[in-house]
Amino acid sequence: MNITISIDPVIFHLGHLAFRWYSLAIIIAITVATWLTRREFRRKGLDDAKFGDIAIWAIASGIVGARLFHVLDRAGYYLDHPGRILNFQSGGLAIYGAVIGGFLGVAIATRLYAVPFLPTIDAIAPGLVLAQAIGRIGCIINGDAWGAPTDLPFAFVYTNPDAFIPNRLLGVPTHPYPIYDMALNLTIFGVLMWLRTKPLPSGALFAIFVSLYAFGRFFISFVREQRVWFWGLQEAQVIAIVGMMLGFAAMLWLLRRGWEHEQATPIGARG
Repeated sequence: MNITISIDPVIFHLGHLAFRWYSLAIIIAITVATWLTRREFRRKGLDDAKFGDIAIWAIASGIVGARLFHVLDRAGYYLDHPGRILNFQSGGLAIYGAVIGGFLGVAIATRLYAVPFLPTIDAIAPGLVLAQAIGRIGCIINGDAWGAPTDLPFAFVYTNPDAFIPNRLLGVPTHPYPIYDMALNLTIFGVLMWLRTKPLPSGALFAIFVSLYAFGRFFISFVREQRVWFWGLQEAQVIAIVGMMLGFAAMLWLLRRGWEHEQATPIGARG
C-alpha cells in the first residue's frame, strides 16, 4: 500500500517568511544533538564550561557547510538566481556538507579553547547521527530527498504541488529514500551508543561513524535520482567512496597508534 504525502511543507506564513516542517525538524535535530553531545562531553570529563562555545562553532559551521555543498552542487541554478543562495527556509542543506563543515568548525574551536580534539569528535558522533535521522522527517514532508520511481507497495506518492519533488514525479510512486536514510542513521546510532563505552582509542568512534554512514549511503543511493559523475556512479556515491576510504584509514591509524602506545607503556603503568 503506497504512502500518500499531501502535507503542505509550510506550517504557517508570517508576512513573507514561511515557517516549514523542514525548519522545525532541523531545530529539533539540533536541540537533541546538543543535549546528547553535552552528556557525552561530561561523561568523557571534558571541560563543560567550554561546551557552549564549541557547540556554537559546530552548529554554525555545519549549517554553512551544508548550504555551501548544496549551492555548489546546483551552481548553475544559483548563478542564475544569486538572490536565493541564502534562502535557507526553502531547504537545501547537504548532509555531507554539514559533517565536513561541522568537523572543520570543531577542529578550529577545540584549538581556540584548548579542548582535546579527538575525544570531542567522539562525543559529537552519536548526537550527530541521531540529528541526521530526525532531520529526515523534514525531508519526508518537504519532498527534497526523493527516490526513483518504483512499484514497491510502500512507495511514497507526493501529491502536494508545493513539495520540492519534480512535477513529473507528482502522483508517481517513488522509493521512500528518506526512510532508508533514517533507518541507516538509527542503526549507526545504536552501534555508536554500544561502542562508546568500549576501550577504543580517541577519535575511533567518529571514524566508525564516517565509515558506516558512507558505506550505507553508497548502497541506498542506488534508489535515488541524482547526477551521475562517472562509471555510472552518482555524486553521493563518489563522495561515499572517499568517505569510506578516509574513515577506514583513520580507524587503522588510530587503532595502530593506540596499540603502539600500549606496547610502549610499562605493564605496571597500564592500569
